[in-house]
Amino acid sequence: MRLRLGTSVAPPPHVRAALAAVFGAALAESLDEVRVIECSLFARLHVRAVATTRRRRIFLRGTAADFFGDPMLMLHEYCHVLLQWEPRRLTTARYLRECLRRGYWENRFEVQARAFARNNLLRFRSLLLRAQEPSISRAAPRDDTDALPER
Repeated sequence: MRLRLGTSVAPPPHVRAALAAVFGAALAESLDEVRVIECSLFARLHVRAVATTRRRRIFLRGTAADFFGDPMLMLHEYCHVLLQWEPRRLTTARYLRECLRRGYWENRFEVQARAFARNNLLRFRSLLLRAQEPSISRAAPRDDTDALPER
């Protein structure tokens, strides 16, 4: 029996573009270093967690397709990685200490990630929709005079 540790999946281009717009130019380059690991054993070891993060990693219990289809969860997890792990404000020890002091829900790292996701959700959804829309044709206007009924 082979133990499945997970598979690294890159975000679709429209998701990456929307994330870059939300997080800004300063963090856009860091997006390419973040690995999303689907069906992760590491995430499943975190009993009830849908996802968990570490520096430059988002570990998912489920599939990347489900993750990339959930804008709120994406913003929340990318906030942990880009705004907390990367500048080294979040560490495993600090996170555990926060959980022991305040519990999961009031943990300052979770509070910040929820607020970031909530504050950026509408813009992020809009960016995702715009990036998915097919290009509008710029063809020359048609001459439909032949289609007009005669009077």
